[in-house]
Amino acid sequence: MQVKKDCVVLMHYTLTNDQGDVLDSSEGREPLKFLQGAHNIIIGLEKAIEGKQQGDTFDVSVEPEEAYGVRHEQMIQKVPKSAFQGVEDLAVGMSFQAETEHGPVPVKITEVVDDVVTVDGNHELAGQRLHFKVSIEDVRAASQEELEHNHAH
Repeated sequence: MQVKKDCVVLMHYTLTNDQGDVLDSSEGREPLKFLQGAHNIIIGLEKAIEGKQQGDTFDVSVEPEEAYGVRHEQMIQKVPKSAFQGVEDLAVGMSFQAETEHGPVPVKITEVVDDVVTVDGNHELAGQRLHFKVSIEDVRAASQEELEHNHAH
């Protein structure tokens, strides 16, 4: 069976950046399971998988626009420590939900200097070209329940 919309796909993958550093991998774990066409994975990878079938292996590079987007400098802001009420020890790498006019946005602390905290609302992989080594392990039709829930079970 070929991968097409509304199929459940099981795949193994290794994700690397332009420098060849491994960012994520399913090695040693269960294959990643997702519903094709439901945007459960980044769009560039979903496009590359379309038409493949069980047993296929391939490499694909995905540009930022079809991965986690380009970096937006306006998503980086300096805020006073007082904005983090009830949090005593702020540290680089801590994650929070920021309330914005567009709803909650996940942010990560990237710098703490005196009473000023720099937060970044960009996804950590935004702006990066991503390289995948993929192995399609299984393809099957999705159940009605999976289609209703918009993800694989």
